[in-house]
Amino acid sequence: MDKNIQDLRRYLDHCPTAWHAVSTISEDLINAGFTALSEKERWNLEAGKKYFVTRNGSSICAFTVPSSKPKRATIVGAHTDSPSLQLKPHSEYREENMVLLGVEVYGGPILASWFNRELGIAGRISYANEKGEIQTELVDVREHPIIIPQLAIHLDREINTQGFLPNKQEHLPALACLTSKLGENERYLDKVLSPYLKGRKLLEKDLLLYPIEGSRLLGYNEELLASYRIDNLASTHSALRAFLEAEHSSSDTLNIMISWDNEEVGSSTAQGAASPFLGQVLERICHALEMDQQDWLCLLSRSFCISVDMAHALHPNYKKQYEPRHQPLMEGGVTLKVNAQQRYASNALSSGLIAQLCEEEKLNLQKFVVKSDSPCGSTIGPITATQFGMATVDIGSPQLAMHASRELTACQDHLDMIQLLRAAYNKRPELH
Repeated sequence: MDKNIQDLRRYLDHCPTAWHAVSTISEDLINAGFTALSEKERWNLEAGKKYFVTRNGSSICAFTVPSSKPKRATIVGAHTDSPSLQLKPHSEYREENMVLLGVEVYGGPILASWFNRELGIAGRISYANEKGEIQTELVDVREHPIIIPQLAIHLDREINTQGFLPNKQEHLPALACLTSKLGENERYLDKVLSPYLKGRKLLEKDLLLYPIEGSRLLGYNEELLASYRIDNLASTHSALRAFLEAEHSSSDTLNIMISWDNEEVGSSTAQGAASPFLGQVLERICHALEMDQQDWLCLLSRSFCISVDMAHALHPNYKKQYEPRHQPLMEGGVTLKVNAQQRYASNALSSGLIAQLCEEEKLNLQKFVVKSDSPCGSTIGPITATQFGMATVDIGSPQLAMHASRELTACQDHLDMIQLLRAAYNKRPELH
């Protein structure tokens, strides 16, 4: 198995939430010689050094400082979150002899795919330390799986003819256990979270459900990969691996890898792509390197952002749902995403740079456009382009079952994406 596919599986199997992803990325960056910065402290940056900073524990930005004042930046952006089901603040309740956990829908998951599947609970909890300071700790409860059981077909005779249309309020609560296993005043969540609290008082929690089934290679030659969170942890991983494998030898280019949280719910949070996170990082870099406002504006105008988010591969059973001449195939290569309504940021200039890099790297480039009578999703690309006025392109690796609790992609496409992004960092595309 290729080492980068093996490493991707490590991320997919051990990063059930954005917080876990950022924690793992931070560890990998530290092991690669990067220095962690804090937004709460002044930054003293040195030429030739490598740094990273996190926000909310769920978004991360890493960068290398060139040997002289940077004239441009090459930015690869992705997102750390995935569609899920989030526990409500007062989620636990009893119904007859069963303990249920109420949930809200996070993002746009395919709800049917979450039924009849063993689920874990992951995220973070907060507590006060000895000094009264609020601290957080990561949680991953997979030892006590829960489940959302579906109604038997004998009681829902029309499900195969009229479809499965679950009510989000009534049908999504997860079955945690039977009340016979708990005391009258005991709570399921208190028991499963107690190992993480270590006697401390729980203040609040951000907890999501996730399928505990691990990633798996499929196909005759193990050419396919199935897992939860391929969208968009695979893109974050490809950006990270390309960033770590790049040479970073330029004397005037700032290489940046950033992955935001909350893309699946619109990005308008303190740690989302619509936040000032990236802009503040860039400003602080320029300030630390004694660059003035003119230098800052010139850097933005010369910079290039590659927005990496998974793309829709052609589904052989639903070909009519695709634009006839824009049908990306798994193992067909990197996919360029274009939309006339600017739901993607790609244009002739930014797309041309990607096409040139693919040609130089001998990589195939596919193109995706939605049918003219279909709505189009969006990415962090248009948000970044709007905020900074920089050339931006939207690309992704093709996958099937996007937003399902178990998705599918081709291993070779992931490797091609890493190669392309590494080339973008090394060759520093020029804008004219």
